[in-house]
Formats: sequence, structure tokens, C-alpha cells
Amino acid sequence: MDRGFDVIVLGVGGMGSAAAHHLAARGARVLGLERFGPVHRQGSSHGGSRIIRQSYFEGSAYVPLLLRSYELFERLERETGRDITLLCGGLMLGRPDSQAVAGSLHSATVWDLPHEMLDAAEIRRRFPTLAPDDDEVALHERRAGLVRPEETVAAQLERATAAGAQLRFDEPVTDWEVTAGGVRVRTATGGVYTAGHLVVTPGAWAPSVLAGLGVPFTVERQIIHWFEPTDGTAAYAPERQPIYIWEKAGTPSQVYGFPAIDGPDGGVKVAFFRRGQPCDPETIDRTVHPEEVAEMAEHAGRLLPTLPGRPLRSVTCMYTTTPDEHFVIAPHPAHREVTVACGFSGHGFKFVPVVGEILADLALDGETGHPIELFDPRRFEAARL
Repeated sequence: MDRGFDVIVLGVGGMGSAAAHHLAARGARVLGLERFGPVHRQGSSHGGSRIIRQSYFEGSAYVPLLLRSYELFERLERETGRDITLLCGGLMLGRPDSQAVAGSLHSATVWDLPHEMLDAAEIRRRFPTLAPDDDEVALHERRAGLVRPEETVAAQLERATAAGAQLRFDEPVTDWEVTAGGVRVRTATGGVYTAGHLVVTPGAWAPSVLAGLGVPFTVERQIIHWFEPTDGTAAYAPERQPIYIWEKAGTPSQVYGFPAIDGPDGGVKVAFFRRGQPCDPETIDRTVHPEEVAEMAEHAGRLLPTLPGRPLRSVTCMYTTTPDEHFVIAPHPAHREVTVACGFSGHGFKFVPVVGEILADLALDGETGHPIELFDPRRFEAARL
């Protein structure tokens, strides 16, 4: 088969733009196809900020990938001159036996990551915006902070293009197939493209684009909010306010938030982690309702009494979640010509650059030196039997 490209990347949001960047940088002929425009707000890679941290409560197996991801974020900043990361420190708060605290401490101990354990009094003294209960503690990690998703995607698209990748936007893929010697991809605009390999990074469209993968994805509607604190944003400046994840005992989800990074009128961002409702990416309700804002204000106010002074704005995004909340990054079990990366379950963006590196490894070399055994989609086969 006459292959038009070495690799086609289906979806060039966070993960796909990283894949296109790394593939093109290695000299591959790359085509990136995206159903929306560049750096869009219809999926999961928007909202101004994402938490980055290394003392990972989701599992210590993630830490080597995080260490590499930090290196690649720093390299991307140097190469593009963009302001992508801000290491303002971070707090994982809750009772000592909570996942946020105990899981973070386990990862920090296993990998010898610098950290401090703070009791409630010390938290309140050092970070006056926070008012934890007396029985709550925190792991403080100085290397935690935030990454700007829109800047990251824009930087990766810029680097991919500079390295020769062809990127086509507003061109939804309608179907793909494996043929003799490669893959063929068709789009809604009538395009037909061929390549030796296909990388599928579909975000919230994974259930339809990868229907044959056998992974029971759930797409969830999530909401992020910005409030104007009662006393203004000065106390929430990055040099005073860390990122935080708070696991309140007896509640079904965590609350996470950021310092004020958008100036005195930009407010402070806060959201629930894992409090979404199932949705379809084609029909998601993008209106945020007053009762949803009120619920966020009530919960955030328990930890940060001055934060929910006045709501400024709220927007929706989507998580694409697997049953065990671990990622899917692997060669497609049925097609060696296809590599998939999806199901990032609400905690994937901090891994964007290293996932791009992994996808380039798998597409060009058929293997990677990074530890990705945890992310094999075949782990769900037993549940289906």
C-alpha cells in the first residue's frame, strides 16, 4: 500500500498534540486530525490550570512517569518560551487515613520524594486561607503546582508544525480501518488518508471511536468554578497560596483548587474531583446551573471560608473514566498498526508530555522503556467473562 504518512494521530488535544510533537521531532511524516479547532474548549484540555504533583495518591507506579513529565514540561517551556508551569507548592489534605494523605505519603516514601507532614494548626499558620478541622493533616510538596493546559497544547502544536507535522482542524474522523500494510482513515470532509500506523487519542469520544477496544468507559460532565474571595485575591497569590486537594471525611468526593493566577479580577478556581454525571460528548449540558454553583460554594467554604464570596464564572469539561480509574495506553490488542491512549479518568493532563513520548515509542519502535503495564486494556477482559 502506498502510505501517505508514517503516522496519523486521531485527535490533537492534550495527548494527541504531544504525540504529534514527539513523532514529528523524530522525523516521522505525521498527519494530525482534529474535529474542532486548535486549542478548543469542547473536551478535557481547557480551564486555565491543571494540578501537577509527584507524591501521587493514585498509585506509586505513576511516579516515574511524573518525574519524566516534569522534565519534558520544562523542556517544552525552554523550546517555546511559553509560561506553562508554576510550582507554587501543594497540599494533600484530609484525615491521616484518607486516600489523599495516606496515598500521597506512600508514594513520597517509596520514591524518597521531598515532603513535609503538617498538622491542622501548622496548616492554618502557614496558609491562612485554609481552615482544616483539628483532626485533619496535610502532606506538603514544594514541587507541586500547576500547568496551563491551553498553553501546553498550543506549544505542542507549534513544535509539531515546526518539525513538519501536517495538522488539519475542523475535520472529524468518521471511520478508520486496518488494511494490508497500514491503516486508512476517512473524515467528514471527504478526506481519505493512509499511513503505516494510527495513534488514537480521542478524549471523551473514546466510547464511539474505540468501541471495539472492550473498555467500559464512562464520560462524565464536570464543572470548574471561579469565585471572587470576600477579601480579594491578595491572600490567594501564588507566592502565598498552594494548590490543594482536600478529602473531607464523610463526603463522596474531593475538592481541589488553585492560587489566583489570573490577576486581581480573575478570581480563584475551585472544583469537585469525581462528582460528575454521565454524559454524551455530543449532547453534554454546557450550562452551569445556579444550584451547582451554590453546592460548590458551600463545600469550598468549609475549607476556605473567604473563597466563595462571589461567583464569577463556571464552565464544563469532561472526564473519560475507566472502571479502575487507571489509564489506557497500549497497542490496540486486535491491531498492531494502532496505538491507543485514552480513559485518563480526570487525572491525566499532568502526564501529557510523557504520554506523547510513549506514543511515539510505540508507534515507531513497537515498544517503550516507560512502565505502562498498568495501562493495558486487556485487564478488563476478566470482568467480561
